[in-house]
Amino acid sequence: MIKKSLYPILLATLTLFSPADAQVAKWQSGLLVDEFVVEKPPFPESHAATIAETPTGLVSAWFGGTKERNPDVCIWVSRQEKGKWLAPQNVANGILNDSLRYACWNPVLYQIPKGDLLLFYKIGPSPSRWKGWLKTSSDGGRTWSTAKPLPDGFIGPVKNKPVLLANGNLFCPTSTEGDGWKLHFEVTPDFGKTWRKVGPISDGRTLNAIQPSILVYGNGKLQILARSKDRALVESWSTDNGETWSPLAKTALPNNNSGTDAVTLKDGRQVLVYNHVLPPGDLAKGPRTPLNLAVSKDGKSWSAVVILEDSPISQYSYPSVIQTSDGLLHVIYTWRRQKIKHAVIDPAKMKAIPIENGVWPALEGYAAPVAKENTKE
Repeated sequence: MIKKSLYPILLATLTLFSPADAQVAKWQSGLLVDEFVVEKPPFPESHAATIAETPTGLVSAWFGGTKERNPDVCIWVSRQEKGKWLAPQNVANGILNDSLRYACWNPVLYQIPKGDLLLFYKIGPSPSRWKGWLKTSSDGGRTWSTAKPLPDGFIGPVKNKPVLLANGNLFCPTSTEGDGWKLHFEVTPDFGKTWRKVGPISDGRTLNAIQPSILVYGNGKLQILARSKDRALVESWSTDNGETWSPLAKTALPNNNSGTDAVTLKDGRQVLVYNHVLPPGDLAKGPRTPLNLAVSKDGKSWSAVVILEDSPISQYSYPSVIQTSDGLLHVIYTWRRQKIKHAVIDPAKMKAIPIENGVWPALEGYAAPVAKENTKE
């Protein structure tokens, strides 16, 4: 007979090692850390996280409040000290004057080499009407400067991190949603003091894409991968450090009309984090589960590596991925719109299986759960 005092422990153990967890564990080679940034956030919803490595440790940011688009949604920052995430700080709000307040949106962190930590974010009633803002920190995210608006018509990186090119240009991948979904780049040679634009590189009608990530191949060769309404991730290539780009084209990888992110590893491989979900029928939008990680040597042929989350309960979305100075991969993402999750992966321990014809490969003993819902933007 089991003593009553042991029931909570037994229940926790059964929950921790549920059949679903045991199955998805087969796809988690190299996963070292799987944790919440904040166990009990002081607000109902969290979304659109970003992460950066600073000289004093990791820093994450996201927008949180009662609900996306509500005026009380602010930008929150959490720093990691001694391996533990600290309580989040409210570092930016959408108060424009005594009578006008909008929601904050899509923070993006970028650490200038041997310089300040940049925090890009947006304020506005909607993605088609928001404006870009910038704050800086000289102490690894402990304190922040006064907010400064970006020049009219500029919003900074829309979701995913900028890339510092060998020519000194900080290339910010960005997009607009007002007159069709269009991709462009905002370029600063002096970390935010002056700006210029490249593009748009799409017309917002042939293919509808937003929120690109930049991958780097050397000798001026770049690739973007972007979210789309066209049931596939889309790509474009540049051979002149981003000044001109090839026409947008669909990749073989599916997209559920949800955000993705990608990063170039120090060894030259490319890593992509996304929902490997083909929407049902001819729909453009699909469930935001599972959340997957794939790897490629050339940006064309991809291999399945890790499933970070897999549950019939959506959503796991809007990832941000970086490689830190110790070589490890850090992914931060939305967990069911309630919390922000942080995962650490050792690239040396990843086991890759080729993705053929856009289908995530089968693995003996693993059966993906069927998503029960298709949720929010």
